Amino acid sequence: MSTHRLQFIDTTLRDGNQSLWGATGLRTGMMLEIAPVLDQVGYHAIDFSSSTHMAVTVRFHKEDPWERFRLMKEYAPRTPLSFLSTGMRFISWETAHPELMALSYQLLVRNGVERFMVMDPMNDADAVIDSCRAISRAGGREIVGALVYTVSAFHDDAFFAAMARRLAAEPTIGRVYLKDPGGLLTPERARTLLPALREAVGATPLELHSHCTIGLAPFTYAIAPGLGIDALHTAARPLGNGSGQPAVENTVANLLVQQYAVDLDMDAAARVSAYFVALAKAQGLPQGAPQEYDARYFQHQLPGGMLGTMRRQLREMRQEHRMAEVYVEVERVRAELGYPIMVTPFSQVVATMAVMNVLSPQRYATVPDEVIRYVIGRFGTPPVPMDGNVRDRILELPRAKELAAQSPMPGLDELRGRFPAGLPDEEFLLRAVMPADQVDAMIAAGPCRRRYSPVLAPVEKLLESLRSRGDLDEVRLEREGFVMALSRRGETPEGQIR
Repeated sequence: MSTHRLQFIDTTLRDGNQSLWGATGLRTGMMLEIAPVLDQVGYHAIDFSSSTHMAVTVRFHKEDPWERFRLMKEYAPRTPLSFLSTGMRFISWETAHPELMALSYQLLVRNGVERFMVMDPMNDADAVIDSCRAISRAGGREIVGALVYTVSAFHDDAFFAAMARRLAAEPTIGRVYLKDPGGLLTPERARTLLPALREAVGATPLELHSHCTIGLAPFTYAIAPGLGIDALHTAARPLGNGSGQPAVENTVANLLVQQYAVDLDMDAAARVSAYFVALAKAQGLPQGAPQEYDARYFQHQLPGGMLGTMRRQLREMRQEHRMAEVYVEVERVRAELGYPIMVTPFSQVVATMAVMNVLSPQRYATVPDEVIRYVIGRFGTPPVPMDGNVRDRILELPRAKELAAQSPMPGLDELRGRFPAGLPDEEFLLRAVMPADQVDAMIAAGPCRRRYSPVLAPVEKLLESLRSRGDLDEVRLEREGFVMALSRRGETPEGQIR
């Protein structure tokens, strides 16, 4: 039996939710309902949130993300909550002032986050180290530096090993992880890359985070511990596979066959999965399924989470049937923008532009601010030069001139001057980076709901639908001996619900 005792990081609530359900599937009460059981499984950490998820919490659910952190820590006290930081940005895609980032890290720690995973979308080691030092000053307990995996002639094993060596040498970084957002790490490449990383980081724990987007990750996970990986990122089965992470059940079964030591309570893990099966059925959400190998992904390299979000956006516009066209356009736009690594925020920059090009009568007829900011250099320098014609066309836009003339994100003193005195720091930070009406709606909605039942969810949906009908004064429902009568006058026509 192997003495290599593996650790696991659960990704169900963040990356699983983002990859399969467009980041909007789970409300706070849904998470809290299963949190105590999730806390029993024995995960090293729970991959819980990011600034993008915080924005979704406010925008789509009218829930306070800070309250969500505090409640989750209360309901799952033993397992550290992990936050994914994508460099010097917080909710807004615009590069943030270091003072704002320092405050965001302080507030995250204050509200229950103990572990931070830190990546830079350009794989700039200096940028990762700067962020890690800021998090350390804010009190982050465990800081994990990321290597963002991509496939190109430039990103060979030597490149990743050199970056891993730099990160492991930084005192504030306690762990290093290989983040494979596109699920492109093949077992063949893993056999050369992972040993190179293991040698580079020495005794520093090494983690692997991949996606099942084209079916490769389960195979790579099965051999990764033998190649030097100490921890694997997995999800509960209903939110695993698909474009998410490998399912913990299948991953553990494959490793036990190889006699690896796994200290997880798999009975508790089974209860977690059963809960999410029931939730998915109640909410009409898809469950993850194994994916077929698709070589196209090595061209467009869209990450799993972005796929879920893009499908949702196309579905909302009733254009989901054009997904194949978007794939082709993503590859074309990525080449024109200098082959950025397809990870947040660049995957969103490229995919948004691709969707708009497909849906518009002319390519680049409308260019979002985020794409313009990328082209004028606000996110750094791409790996190769951009297409000159596309670059010049965007730079000639009046909006490009406006954005280029704008000052960088202001410091805290200037930002605080824009809002009433005495705002709690948590509310101030949300208002500094989000539309006021969205924050107002969140506050008006009141505290987060703490309970959720998949069994009662259909009834609650029905009641909410009926409540929104202004043309109904009385309703009577009958089914198999069940009778429910409701009235807007405050009592049922028969005086009771039976």
